Amino acid sequence: MRHLARLVFIIFTVLRFGLDELALSGFRQRPIRLFVRLITIGRRFDVARGVRLRLALEKLGPIFVKFGQVLSTRRDLLPADVADELALLQDRVPPFPTPVAVALVEHAFGRPIDALFARFEPEPVASASIAQVHFATLKDGREVAVKVLRPGMLAIIDDDLSLMRTLARWIERFSADARRLKPREVVAEFDVYLHDELDLVREAANAAQLRRNMEGLALVEIPEMYWDLCTPNVIVMERMNGVPISQMQRLRDAGIDIKKLARDGVTIFFTQVFRDGFFHADMHPGNIQVSIAPLTFGRYIALDFGIVGTLTEYDKEYLAQNFVAFFRRDYKRVAELHVESGWVPPATRVDELEGAIRSVCEPHFDRPLKDISLGQVLLRLFQASRRFNVEIQPQLVLLQKTLLNVEGLGRQLDPELDLWNTAKPFLERWMNDQIGWRGLLERLKNEAPRYVQLIPELPRLLHQTLQPAAPSEARMLEALLIEQRRTNRLLQGLIWCVIGFVAGAVLTYILHA
Repeated sequence: MRHLARLVFIIFTVLRFGLDELALSGFRQRPIRLFVRLITIGRRFDVARGVRLRLALEKLGPIFVKFGQVLSTRRDLLPADVADELALLQDRVPPFPTPVAVALVEHAFGRPIDALFARFEPEPVASASIAQVHFATLKDGREVAVKVLRPGMLAIIDDDLSLMRTLARWIERFSADARRLKPREVVAEFDVYLHDELDLVREAANAAQLRRNMEGLALVEIPEMYWDLCTPNVIVMERMNGVPISQMQRLRDAGIDIKKLARDGVTIFFTQVFRDGFFHADMHPGNIQVSIAPLTFGRYIALDFGIVGTLTEYDKEYLAQNFVAFFRRDYKRVAELHVESGWVPPATRVDELEGAIRSVCEPHFDRPLKDISLGQVLLRLFQASRRFNVEIQPQLVLLQKTLLNVEGLGRQLDPELDLWNTAKPFLERWMNDQIGWRGLLERLKNEAPRYVQLIPELPRLLHQTLQPAAPSEARMLEALLIEQRRTNRLLQGLIWCVIGFVAGAVLTYILHA
């Protein structure tokens, strides 16, 4: 009943804000246009379409807000008015009341707000779908940001995810194409990540890990977490001062090299993915700023670490080989990798899959990023791969989403950025490090602690292997041989009985004939 009520609410919201008319108005077929006129009888939509879509997503809750945040970066796929309006979802979701935030902070730490902070700003500086942030000052003078989880979020997300699981089952049942996309497994992946995002201690741990990983890169700043002030519902971190990356004119006025900033963004992404296998998976513009402080001028500032992605060594190697093959236009190798990884059935003809991939990708190379839509490339690859039964891998869903975010961000910063040529040297260098002598030495260094324990034991293990079997083992082996001979004799007797029975039956038949 709860799911039914939520479904009714979603349908009511869609009708209230005219999203049905918005979705169907792009079709030119006459029956659909007549259907749109029919369902909009008695309804007037005086508000702009982008505003309607944003208000509907805010009304439907955090999962739908996340969906809108991803869409807002795809200005190549959306009309400008819709993209501009969805961009407001990134940091202008209506905040919950300040007294509620103060009460949550006091409950989390068991102390009054005045005992925790010398100053606590009542107005939130950012209000997102999962939490909101207030600036404050500690008693020792350090400036901090206090992130407070929205109350009642767990029940809302559980209801929406349960409904999504039900819809995924229906889609899998009625659509063969949808089954290849593994919607139930995709929903399960997002279930894990969204619940992880509700645990702010986990977010703080993610930030600490990324901060360690990025220390030597000097391209991105990540806030320090104050662990004595971190709980599942409230965390306190270093306050970061920067310019939101969406405010391009302010960045130019400050003297930021925008083209370098775009290249640095690609480098950060591929470093996190292929070197560390641990990447920020919520890289929409609302979570990214640029430092204009003298010591860190021009560096990215990353915020909101509730969703991170991880890749195994196998995933990293497979993806790197795919990227390098794409950049080299070695479509045969791309097709072979799909077969080797099990993404397509083993009987798939490599030459046919190679031709399909070439027909999709070749027209897009040697173009600036402004002329390339990775979203359109992925869509065409999906369409071309339908006849090969390519399966979408759920563990890579976050990586796909993040790659689209990076593309959208790169398009905003530098439309002339060549994503392929910017990433190719990095990936080739990474592959050489993995396969060459440097990679071998690194793996030997990682395995050294195990070798230190095993090497002293080798003489004893070798001696035990060369020794004849112990008497008890010899007796056991002899008993097994005797039992095997007995079983063989029984089987031989049974076979002769069957042969005799069949021969007798045949002879009787011949005599009576």
